[in-house]
Amino acid sequence: MIRILTIGDVVGEHTTTRLSECLWNLRSKLKIDTVIANGENASSGNGLSPKDAKTLLMGGVDVITSGNHIWKKNDLREMLDESDVLLRPANYPSANPGKGYTITDVTGYRLLTVSLLGTVYMEPLSCPFETLEKILDREHGSYDISVVDFHAEATSEKMALAYEFDGRVNAVVGTHTHVQTADEKLLPGGTAFITDLGMCGPDGGILGVRKDEVIRKLRTRLPVRFAPAEGDIYLCGAIITLDGTRTVSIERIREKI
Repeated sequence: MIRILTIGDVVGEHTTTRLSECLWNLRSKLKIDTVIANGENASSGNGLSPKDAKTLLMGGVDVITSGNHIWKKNDLREMLDESDVLLRPANYPSANPGKGYTITDVTGYRLLTVSLLGTVYMEPLSCPFETLEKILDREHGSYDISVVDFHAEATSEKMALAYEFDGRVNAVVGTHTHVQTADEKLLPGGTAFITDLGMCGPDGGILGVRKDEVIRKLRTRLPVRFAPAEGDIYLCGAIITLDGTRTVSIERIREKI
């Protein structure tokens, strides 16, 4: 059996440090073979710094996916070009730094991980459906199993992509909303799906941010500099289990770290 831990948006530098301190032990406890984590909010003030990206990778994350905040830290762009396991969404223009997918080894199997960004209520990027279609065609025969992190706002767009590629990828996991959904399931063709993994971050705020700042922003409509919330840190995500190249289960996880 192969067990893949997928982690929702990591929020804040403190969470990044805490996750890196406990992830290897958690991997051992849960018998995890590889970890995919969305890191686009892992640094202070949104975005991802090279330092925090390295902390996640050294701390037990094997592949970092991302989303619309990946360009917040200009100094990350060189690392995006150089790293094979730090991804920006594949449907950004091809001239942008970095790559949108990677193939890594997991216990002798070739794992294709794809990072995609939704376009409903978000940026007008290339169609995520067409982008994924092209990647699967281009890499046909180069991978054994596949996981897609679909960073999107609309639940319908996430579900539509999962159904469109049901049986062609092993899993489609949604990220972006920071709220874990309770709809994990295997689709008819065998693809594991969950609308949103949730977040890895402090539980005492709103989406990982201090409550008072979010409320002030909504009441005044004025710019507010968000700071990470306080409180216990929870890892939210899902464990995808495969028997060889066949997906057999998806299990939601929410664990205090």
